[in-house]
Amino acid sequence: MDDETCELVNGAELILGEGTDSIRAYLLKAVKNNNGNGVLLLSDIFGFEDSSTRDFAYRVACNGYNVLVPDLFRGNPWTKNRPRTQFELWLSRQPPERVAKDINTSAKWMVDEFVAAKITKKLGIIGFCFGGGKLIETIAQDKDSYFGIGICFYGTRMNPSLASNIKIPVLFVSGDDDPLCPVSILHDMKNNIRDSRVVVYQGRGHGFAHRPESPEDDKDAEDAFFVMRNWLHDSLVVKN
Repeated sequence: MDDETCELVNGAELILGEGTDSIRAYLLKAVKNNNGNGVLLLSDIFGFEDSSTRDFAYRVACNGYNVLVPDLFRGNPWTKNRPRTQFELWLSRQPPERVAKDINTSAKWMVDEFVAAKITKKLGIIGFCFGGGKLIETIAQDKDSYFGIGICFYGTRMNPSLASNIKIPVLFVSGDDDPLCPVSILHDMKNNIRDSRVVVYQGRGHGFAHRPESPEDDKDAEDAFFVMRNWLHDSLVVKN
């Protein structure tokens, strides 16, 4: 992927839904090399406007996809300057039912935009950290079969018991030095999800793939992106 290709991406702010149920989102669309496939990207706690999240979404779009990043926190993401002692209080103000509803609103919008138009058959879904945990919940409850493939980057607060309800392949990516995403849980979940895969990077901590903080992180982040790109391509572009 070169810089010239990456320039061929359009970005737009959107409002999804109506009234009190409406949410903001950011859509990135490949222009000349668009393969027609939609990917829903669930952010970490820093939200949909965070530069690291948007940069990653941009790179995914560069490879031909239409990437939607919804505001999971209704304008109140976690910020780096807040004391960690306030984290659980902040999280309690992000009710799971509302977050799940907003994710469903986003998925339905993508289905109407891309699947109903017969551009693609299934959506892809990517989640980082908090979003990774929500990804597991979302695809475990995907009664309408919106999604065809999942990619979970170091998901937090995941419920392993949901794995048996998941019917699509999931790529799990994490570091072995990540206390928020134990590798043992990923392997337990993989064993209950058909055709899934776990990729673990030695010495890497939480967030390395989209927030690299060292040359070593950078190297493994590039590899993780390459693995993810192939997973998306093989499952959405080739199979669709």
